Amino acid sequence: MKKDQSFYIGQKAFIERNGEVLVLILPNGWIDFPGGKIQEGETDFDAAFKREVQEETGLTIEIGEFFHRWYFTFDSTHKNAGKKVFLLGFKCAYKKGDVSISNEHIGFKWVNKNNYRKLKENRGHFKALERYFSSV
Repeated sequence: MKKDQSFYIGQKAFIERNGEVLVLILPNGWIDFPGGKIQEGETDFDAAFKREVQEETGLTIEIGEFFHRWYFTFDSTHKNAGKKVFLLGFKCAYKKGDVSISNEHIGFKWVNKNNYRKLKENRGHFKALERYFSSV
């Protein structure tokens, strides 16, 4: 019998504006997307998701359809090292605001169907981006 494990669930926004999607850059150079883990006690997942996106990017979004799921394990340098996060990717529409990233990220890029492959990495985040662009 398999043992249950502890894990987090997170929501990630694939924010589209003029055919491009916002990609955030982590301090280790990996790509990320706005959003975050669902916190204990949060029951309005849409409000929490929009708040996370606003805090990380300064943008207001409209949450669209779910399109992809994946997971990753926190690396050894993270406070949650070894724990898994199961992620849900949502197509989101840019509503307003200028990108102003939080201290969780060191940069950002708007990428499109023609240039996103330059970000290639061997993680689920890139595979989710591939999935996004194959569905639009």
